[in-house]
Amino acid sequence: MNSKEIENYLDFLFVNPRCELNYTKDYELLIAVVLSAQTTDKRVNMVTSILFDKYNTLEKLRDADIEDIINIIRPIGTFNKKSIFVKKIASFLLDNCDGKVPNDESILIKIPGVGRKTSNVVRSNLFNYPAIAVDTHVNRVSKRLNIANEKDDVLIVEKKLMKYFPKKSWSKLHHQMVLFGRYYCTSNKPKCEECKLNNICKYYIKNIKK
Repeated sequence: MNSKEIENYLDFLFVNPRCELNYTKDYELLIAVVLSAQTTDKRVNMVTSILFDKYNTLEKLRDADIEDIINIIRPIGTFNKKSIFVKKIASFLLDNCDGKVPNDESILIKIPGVGRKTSNVVRSNLFNYPAIAVDTHVNRVSKRLNIANEKDDVLIVEKKLMKYFPKKSWSKLHHQMVLFGRYYCTSNKPKCEECKLNNICKYYIKNIKK
């Protein structure tokens, strides 16, 4: 099976894939992606609907009482560290970027809580920058479909995906692979029997087919 066949199947499943984090401002997406580490988008949306309504500017987020932020984002876990990130992100954008999220990875990764994955997600969504962000879902799907090896770290997985798929498809594919991993190729009890890619899936061949 070649890359085009995988693309076609993902196009069939997800015609218009999009980020499932809710945001109305550029910095809201950046903060939401940072908050989404090790939790679900659904939980992040639940807390950001409160956080961004109460503190609806970067200035208000920067000056917010950290204990209040902690109480708001408590349901997502690691809330102490993430509450600090929220305030530092607001301060960084105001002090260094005129309050705007930059389309520059070298600047983005200097922001507290922001790494390559977050930078890729943000640039892809805000600026239509061609990128594949490797989260836990993309990582799992890539390895099950034999695009990457089990021992590959996320940077190697990203490079292999970029080599395997055409550049024009990267941003859409990122969303599709996230959704595929979230709803079909799940960590536990994946929907292997109905999947059209199971003939190349290491998990299916090892655990289900035999």
